[in-house]
Amino acid sequence: MTKLIAAVLLSGVCAYAAAFDVKAFGAKGDGKTPDRDSINRAIEAASAAGGGTVQFPAGTYLTGSIRLRSHITLQLDAGAILEASPDPAAYDPAEPNEFTRFQDFGHSHWHNSLIWGEGLDNVAIVGHGLIDGTKGLTRGERGADKAIALKLCRNVTLRDFSILSGGHFGILATGVDNLTIDNLRIDTNRDGIDVDSCRNVRIANTSANTPNDDAIVLKTTFALGAFRPTENVTIVNCFVSGYDIGSLLDGTYKRTVTRAPDRDGPTGRVKLGTESNGDFRNIVISNVVFDRSRGLALESVDGARIEDVAISNITMRDVSNAPIFIRLGSRMRAPEGTPVGSIRRVHIANVVAYDADPRYASIVSGIPGHDVEDVTLTNIRLVYRGGLNLDQVAKEPPDLVNTFFFRASGGVPPREAFATPEREKEYPEPSMFGLVPASGFFIRHARGIELNDVHLVQMKEDHRPPLVLDQARDILLERVTAAPPAGVPSLVLLKTENVDIRNSAHLPDGRIERADHKEM
Repeated sequence: MTKLIAAVLLSGVCAYAAAFDVKAFGAKGDGKTPDRDSINRAIEAASAAGGGTVQFPAGTYLTGSIRLRSHITLQLDAGAILEASPDPAAYDPAEPNEFTRFQDFGHSHWHNSLIWGEGLDNVAIVGHGLIDGTKGLTRGERGADKAIALKLCRNVTLRDFSILSGGHFGILATGVDNLTIDNLRIDTNRDGIDVDSCRNVRIANTSANTPNDDAIVLKTTFALGAFRPTENVTIVNCFVSGYDIGSLLDGTYKRTVTRAPDRDGPTGRVKLGTESNGDFRNIVISNVVFDRSRGLALESVDGARIEDVAISNITMRDVSNAPIFIRLGSRMRAPEGTPVGSIRRVHIANVVAYDADPRYASIVSGIPGHDVEDVTLTNIRLVYRGGLNLDQVAKEPPDLVNTFFFRASGGVPPREAFATPEREKEYPEPSMFGLVPASGFFIRHARGIELNDVHLVQMKEDHRPPLVLDQARDILLERVTAAPPAGVPSLVLLKTENVDIRNSAHLPDGRIERADHKEM
């Protein structure tokens, strides 16, 4: 028994010895002394020992670039703060990348970050500490522009810590396989989490407040010089928002900022794209709460195929643009010869959105010759603020207004003269079309679209038809309800084929084989 106890004690000592306290390597943690070199010495010592935990006791560690190594865990104890240095010289320079022209600078480089790793295995950052980039992280090309950047790594875990003002990206993971992000709190000035060309990703129990950009976003850039998919991803039990920066972490949830840098409303959403060179497939998004943010966005504009996406159990309040935005475009920020992508087999269910901006309907839109395909929308309830009328719409520039409005407001130009613009090569946002000709759903260049148990509500009367189908085919409307004002049709069909209507209020059951312009 004595020998057994001795062995257990010895084993405990050995386990403790595997922790490398950064203060033992010279870090002061006083918020004034630069601690970068001491931190990196601790990491190198742990790496030389075959791996271990690099521990940050409570304190404020002023630091520049921290270079991760394989088989290393950074343990940020409660009360530990990694504070980004305001000195640009404290950071590693951005490494060369011949493929920079295909995506933004921030996506094309990793070394110019507060914490970075490349080609690593078995890496973790854990603990209840804080990464604070307020003084040192930017969106420019000097110094550091990311809190955490990982390139071509495997088996990565990020858990329990917080990020404040993370620069261009709080977390950028590019070409990372087997990535777990759990129980993070991110309150930042641009993107929260960017998952780019990664496989087998789990994002759970995470809150991301990003008023100026996207909260949780999946991408597939050409930054690695190849078309690499983002696939086998789950995003579950998360919260995204567009409150004032810092007010998620301090619990004040302020709402004074009303515009993002692109002049639309606060962002803070979950999105696929915009960068979309490689494919997106096998994606699940479930149990996510949106507050004071834009809605869901699925965007293929650079050649990506978006396939097999299941989204469910979503609630939104104070929605600053379209609650649902599915866009297939041809911006083609991609190598020459890349074909236009596709979107198919998307299922969205159990969505409740309240207080959505009245200027933007939910939009499903491809481009001429390239339809969005096989999208099912089930058990959807969208409550818009409403309050728009045809006179307001008619004052839009002519190229932004559908003929329906001109006809309804007294004008009679042909539809072809004033079609809603395609804008197929532009950056995708719901506002790109101006005021679309629907108050609930605008569906164009689409086929195989099903709306089941979809309820469209206006808080104030809106004098646009709730549903507009434009150059669509093989559409099923079943148990779709909307109550437009007297004299406003519930449904407008423009060059649309094969529409089945079943059990929908204000619409007769039946099948419409072809309609160039029909109002119901």
